[in-house]
Amino acid sequence: MRLYNANFSPNALRVRAVAHELGAELEIVEVDIRAGDNRAAEFLARNSNAKVPVLEDGNFVLWESRAICAYLAGIRPEAGLYPNGLKARALVDQWAWWQAIHLGPAMQKLSFELFLKEKFGMGDPDPTVVEAERKATDQFLAVLETGLDGKDWIAGALSLADFYLATTFMYRDQAGISLDEFPRIAGWIGRLEARDSWQKAVAPLLALFA
Repeated sequence: MRLYNANFSPNALRVRAVAHELGAELEIVEVDIRAGDNRAAEFLARNSNAKVPVLEDGNFVLWESRAICAYLAGIRPEAGLYPNGLKARALVDQWAWWQAIHLGPAMQKLSFELFLKEKFGMGDPDPTVVEAERKATDQFLAVLETGLDGKDWIAGALSLADFYLATTFMYRDQAGISLDEFPRIAGWIGRLEARDSWQKAVAPLLALFA
């Protein structure tokens, strides 16, 4: 299997982490977004959205990181990352969609304003955006904190949802986003980031900022 990847992308990171957790071998093909590789005709033939990640498994081509992760988990169902039980899978889906629609956009916009914007030479943070996204981030972090009450992992057992959520936090230190008021989240993300799968997946990203 081949993964078209960009190391700074949280979406690509979650696929790499899930693949490592599952022990799935992926050939990594780097796509230089800033150089416009994602706009080349060859890439657009794989994903007309011009975005990473994209998975190729023989003649089968799949884009959207959550779809790719679910596909990989389906290849290795014994790992239990995407459980078959109706209620167990529904909980994973609940937190997956919540991350995609609520926490993810808010926290990623905040990280962009406070860290990535300057890193990519795109100007200073917009105070209005920072204020709005910080308020939204704190609101959603409180929901996650409650959801982790009495649990090591958000859906009970380690699942795709934990990896989806974790990528939202990938720039928290660089952006100065504190978890001091959210001890359950701090414990949870510490457990996830200590896993070998995450360490392997995030290593190329850390190298970019070394």
